[in-house]
Amino acid sequence: MKKSLFAFTASAILFTQAATAQNVGVTSSADPRVTEAGIEMLRQGGSAADAAMAMMLALTVVEPQSSGIGGGGFLLYQDNAKGILTTINGRETAPAAAKADRFVGPDGKPLSFLEAFQGGHSVGVPGNIQLMAQTHAKWGKLPWATVFKPAIRLSDKGFIVNKTLESRLQAIQRLWPNFDEARAIYWRDGKPVKAGTKLKNPKLAATLKLLAKKGPDAFYTGTVASQIVQAVTTSKLSPGDMTMTDLAQYRAKEQQAVCAPYRVYVVCGMAPPSSGATTVLQILGTLQRFDLTATGKDSPKSWHLIGQAMQLAYADREKYLADDAFVDVPVAGLLNPEYIQERSALIDPEKARSDYPAGKPPGAAPRTAAISSEVAGTTHFTAVDANGNIANMTSTIEGPFGSQLVAGGFFLNNELTDFTFAPEKDGAPVANRVAGGKRPLSSMSPTMVFDRDGRAVLTLGSAGGKRIIMHVTKTLIGVLDFGLPLDQAIKLPNIYFGGGQLEVEQDTPLAAMADQISAFGQKVRIADLGSKVNGAQYINGAWTGAADPRSEGTSATIDAQGKVTIIRPPAAADVPLPSVG
Repeated sequence: MKKSLFAFTASAILFTQAATAQNVGVTSSADPRVTEAGIEMLRQGGSAADAAMAMMLALTVVEPQSSGIGGGGFLLYQDNAKGILTTINGRETAPAAAKADRFVGPDGKPLSFLEAFQGGHSVGVPGNIQLMAQTHAKWGKLPWATVFKPAIRLSDKGFIVNKTLESRLQAIQRLWPNFDEARAIYWRDGKPVKAGTKLKNPKLAATLKLLAKKGPDAFYTGTVASQIVQAVTTSKLSPGDMTMTDLAQYRAKEQQAVCAPYRVYVVCGMAPPSSGATTVLQILGTLQRFDLTATGKDSPKSWHLIGQAMQLAYADREKYLADDAFVDVPVAGLLNPEYIQERSALIDPEKARSDYPAGKPPGAAPRTAAISSEVAGTTHFTAVDANGNIANMTSTIEGPFGSQLVAGGFFLNNELTDFTFAPEKDGAPVANRVAGGKRPLSSMSPTMVFDRDGRAVLTLGSAGGKRIIMHVTKTLIGVLDFGLPLDQAIKLPNIYFGGGQLEVEQDTPLAAMADQISAFGQKVRIADLGSKVNGAQYINGAWTGAADPRSEGTSATIDAQGKVTIIRPPAAADVPLPSVG
């Protein structure tokens, strides 16, 4: 194995990957129509980049509550011909006028999330179209306009509202008397549309047609940019301060990947402002001295150990992680092998800790820990093409329907509420405080795994706010330690924490062993910990996709003869498959 595989950051790591064998291409997403949009690009000879960007655009139409062109994302891309893993940071930025006290009220106290997220004050400059432009320029094979066709068709001709969208509309409807544009698209006869309704979005179709014709600059200047600024600055609730200059100056950034060894593998993800890779790798690193394969998925001890490692890593996340263009983030120190061993030594395999303190990684400046807000939204999708190229992207507008504001038929994000509201704690500045041009901390964790020969064997990510990190980590452990195929690893119960308690997913084997886990000394609460994991695995000489049975997601494969096979998780069989409009 090349020594460079074990570098903690690498922008040009050399990997190898055979072209797909039985399958010419694979896609996976949280919506069948989006999965099919990716396959449509692969069928036309498109690359994984073309497929992934078509999926991102289609999600804007059919999953407006979670992601879209009004938000941002993180992309991992393996260019197989060059043997290089690249990442692109399309995270939103705060307007230049943003100040540290943006989410502090007149009384000097942080606003509640309900006060903060609605309206223009929470909107960051969207990054997904810039990310798409860079991705297409580097790896796209199809014409720019072709990649827009599935999304334009869905918005123009209409799509069938599914149960997930209906439930999100029902949950948010009490807020929408203040949001006329949102109601105009998604309400009928004074109420949110129901599942089964055919819904068209002509304003979004017009926006997509304009971008397809004029290119990415048409989003950041001109009519679309004016619509965004108007929606932000004139909103009924909390008008914001975004300008045309903020939009025109936005750039997505190519960054170094963050990688570290785990067992006989190398696991790679996004650098800050994502906290995903660093926290995932810390959890895995602190678990490395324990034989999870021997204890297995059915052992309370395995989940006790996972829970301990999780809480220690999240403590470091809250103290040290932020946008490293503004704050010195000690990524190398947090993943330093000796520091990881030091953190792992805090875990007693027989007894839970009474506290989970942040550590002092090498090279870290004094820092104050503070809790940031992040709502369980977001979406993830994956594409693999016939040449072994892999696109793995997590995309978001933050909470359900973002800021609730609509411009050009699409929702604008509320990503600025991912900053820590209180700019100081105990008299010291907080790393994730608001600043003009800064990107808020994120838990999005698009992840790739490489074997001892440098061959990609796994690619995945999830939705879920701060829980994303654990949905991904649990799935990695399921494959790499418990020896499960990806679809079965995704099905494993979810675990998280809060209020000094471990949280385990309701109606799962983990809930059944809650008393056994609590016997290690930490209270255990049974909770709704739904997830939306999507990914693909290289197994038995070919790539195959997988989707979370807790969602309406699917994966699909296309073979050399053009035959498409849709794969739907068995546990999701009772969820009616939405029709393509």
